[in-house]
Amino acid sequence: MKLDFWQVTDDPVEKVVTLIARRAIGQGERVLVVSADAGQRAAIDAALWQAGPESFLAHGAADAPGAERQPILLAAEPVAANGASHLILADGTFRDCPGFARVFLLFPPDLAPEARQAWRAQDGREGIERAYFAQEDGRWVKKG
Repeated sequence: MKLDFWQVTDDPVEKVVTLIARRAIGQGERVLVVSADAGQRAAIDAALWQAGPESFLAHGAADAPGAERQPILLAAEPVAANGASHLILADGTFRDCPGFARVFLLFPPDLAPEARQAWRAQDGREGIERAYFAQEDGRWVKKG
């Protein structure tokens, strides 16, 4: 499993979710976006709707009818009713979620200590490939 740590400093989380989701969908993958914060899920929902007419990102809520058909699913818990291979932990809280090909932990600077702890907890785990990304001058740069 690829485990990516993204320290969000310049853009709102919902913009970063849209960026990652667009790439994953473009590669034919399904995405689950998890946030325990209903307000944050609403902001992500709005950002996905407003991604632009030529780049609209179809999505739905985990508790809505037809959730299993959605290419992008928004949920409070990491349960992939849509069979997602990619998981975006948008609320900055790491959860150990086996069964995904790729997991993205998005976290603000104030949650960096928790992210570092989650990073260290992966030491020695077989099949885990970690990477750290930071924003520099509006671009995402792989740091580790």
